[in-house]
Amino acid sequence: MTEHAERLARVARGWDEAADGYEAYYVPRFAPWVASAVRALTHGPLPEGPVLVPCCGTFPELDVLSEHLPGREIVGIDLSAGMVRRARERAARHRQASAVQGDASTLDPRWSGRCAAVVSVFGLQQLPEPDLALRSWAGALRPGGRLSVVFWPDCTEDDGPFALIADVLRARVPAEDSSWERRLQAGVDRARPRDRAGRVPVLPHVPPGRDDVLRRPHPIRAAPGAR
Repeated sequence: MTEHAERLARVARGWDEAADGYEAYYVPRFAPWVASAVRALTHGPLPEGPVLVPCCGTFPELDVLSEHLPGREIVGIDLSAGMVRRARERAARHRQASAVQGDASTLDPRWSGRCAAVVSVFGLQQLPEPDLALRSWAGALRPGGRLSVVFWPDCTEDDGPFALIADVLRARVPAEDSSWERRLQAGVDRARPRDRAGRVPVLPHVPPGRDDVLRRPHPIRAAPGAR
């Protein structure tokens, strides 16, 4: 097994173990971003073809996509067998939906130039080379297709809980290379991206009687683009 294959296997095992907890805890909290990403696809008519959801996880995008794009084929792709198992449970409720296990960072050539849209929420920053993955996703679009990607940037705020966590971690864990964020534009030049910033409240779990817990918006970056 190559070093790359070993790394993918380790990542997949980690997400296998996290699948049930991810569905229970994160899916409800990420719902505002999912809705925002899907809305970016519906600002105008889409060409014919399927909608791909790379890094689909448990496939929370599916319910919103099916509501806005009824009758459209929707395919989720994820590296983790545990996530795909959960995704298929959700897809079973939708006749035109399916979930497949695979490396979402490099799409199968069979999708090239065939898709009406590609949408992904908080998957891009998990990949080893996000800029190359984004180029692959853009390459799957048909003329007139749309790319809508929400990712968690390296720096989300200068002051607040996320900044505090980052400061604590930096004292013990070397900072990761975030230069890929600067390379994203090149990755989607052909997709003519329209990059915009948004703010959605992040609502942590609050124990009963502890309504004083800080709740405040945090920045996100959504990159919807059209070919």
